[in-house]
Amino acid sequence: MPVAVSAEAVRTTRTRAESNGVPFWHTTIIGANRYRPPAEPPPGPGALYPMAFLVEQDPETTVQAHFHQADQFQVIVGGDGTLGTHAVRPYAVHFTAAWSPYGPIRASASGISYLTLRNGWDPGARYMPGARAELPRQRRYRETVADAAAAGTLIPLGADGLGAWRFALGADDTPEAPKPASGFGQFWVVLEGALAHAGESFGPGSCLFVGPDEPPLPARAGASGADLLVLQFPRRSVH
Repeated sequence: MPVAVSAEAVRTTRTRAESNGVPFWHTTIIGANRYRPPAEPPPGPGALYPMAFLVEQDPETTVQAHFHQADQFQVIVGGDGTLGTHAVRPYAVHFTAAWSPYGPIRASASGISYLTLRNGWDPGARYMPGARAELPRQRRYRETVADAAAAGTLIPLGADGLGAWRFALGADDTPEAPKPASGFGQFWVVLEGALAHAGESFGPGSCLFVGPDEPPLPARAGASGADLLVLQFPRRSVH
């Protein structure tokens, strides 16, 4: 079944955290993570496991370049700064494939906040250059940054299913998202307005995940419309 979590429902998970000496606020939305560990052993690489959390990085701090073992989207939702060589602000979308080093992430004087979205378990960042030896010898480096300043296609649908779209929906509209089977999981992120699903209303900051074996998500904009991101992971091989 799809996983749908409203931003209001997870406010109590917001906690102070630190990684590699950089302080930030961390809010768990979907799944477990290094700051809220799973009750059972996590699945291995390649298994479907949705993770979503919000990072509010402190002003004028820098997260050094690093990589993860899972594919990942990040969505800038507040503040501004730079990600690698790219200037980013709301609602820029960043994708990195597993084992692809990226960054650093530099926060401006106003800080920078971003959603981190994964379709597989990841135990945490491996920082460069110290973790270079952990990178697989055979891997495909992949990174994409898209400016989401307006509705439309952000990352064109690829042959392997990777894609990202921003929809400006009127009241009761349904986005024309690709079929979930074309990729390896979709996150729907509400930016503004509200999305109605399963009798509930999901406002700004809410996240919904639909797996590749699920039918299209039966959700539509609320009475005031919705500003929505649909982010689809590529089908992938296990390193």
